[in-house]
Amino acid sequence: MPDRRPLDGTEERDGSWPPVLGALAVFTSPGRLQDTGLAAAASDLLAAERSRTTIEHLTRRNPGLTLDDAYRIQWTNVQQRLAHGARIAGHKVGLTSLAMQQQIGVDQPDSGFLLDDMLLTSGSSLPLAQLVMPRVEAEIAFRLGADLRGPDIDVRTARAAVSKVLLALEVIDTRYGDWRMTLQDSVADNAAAARAVLGPETPLRPDLDLASEEICVHVDDEIVVSAPGSAVLDDPLKSLVWLVRQLDRYGAGLRRGDLVLSGAVHASLPLRPGSVIEARSPHLPPVSVRAV
Repeated sequence: MPDRRPLDGTEERDGSWPPVLGALAVFTSPGRLQDTGLAAAASDLLAAERSRTTIEHLTRRNPGLTLDDAYRIQWTNVQQRLAHGARIAGHKVGLTSLAMQQQIGVDQPDSGFLLDDMLLTSGSSLPLAQLVMPRVEAEIAFRLGADLRGPDIDVRTARAAVSKVLLALEVIDTRYGDWRMTLQDSVADNAAAARAVLGPETPLRPDLDLASEEICVHVDDEIVVSAPGSAVLDDPLKSLVWLVRQLDRYGAGLRRGDLVLSGAVHASLPLRPGSVIEARSPHLPPVSVRAV
């Protein structure tokens, strides 16, 4: 079981645990990172992202890499980016649909951080030269209107904490040179989070059935895929529940104002220069991005 510490900043510290970062409690142990070589793995991933190059899958270098180790690598690199001026905007949940799990080769969800420098507004241009192997996926996203934490969160509680809902296009990327990887590889690489294009936010009405919301993805005005919200763990709100329970394992939670991407409803699509990708659904405003 991972270490758990309170979020209020009053916990006793032994010098190895950093303070709360932004809206989240993010814990890493520098000593453990050094002892197990995880610090080198974190540095290699961060360098690959900055130089837009690829590295060998971490689990091929270290077959004993655990999921907790992978999250420590992820959080170490998030701290590096925060130290250089980025701010935490929220989270993404990944690998929530069967289509995405089959595409990557895993059997359960994962999560990563969203930072403010990853976010784009609908209609923006996305420079592909900034990325390595970018792909795009459409999903439902949430804006929290209240704090949300704890191991016993259910769908009703999660829905009550959501103030706004929106369509988003998540741009995923990998530093491994291909899209076949273990769950540990994905987690360490911040769950492949690269960019998030956000559509207009709208209140989550009591009568809006997100599981039945059909999302159509258009590439250059042609429909290429369509899938309901239920493709995400049967209900996108269950993705939010999964995230809160996952964060609770590490003593963390969500705060009012956090953005959460619930996961793709379809297998990811390649991005090509000049293409315009748009996601539409019956009850949510559309979202689009142009790849350049």
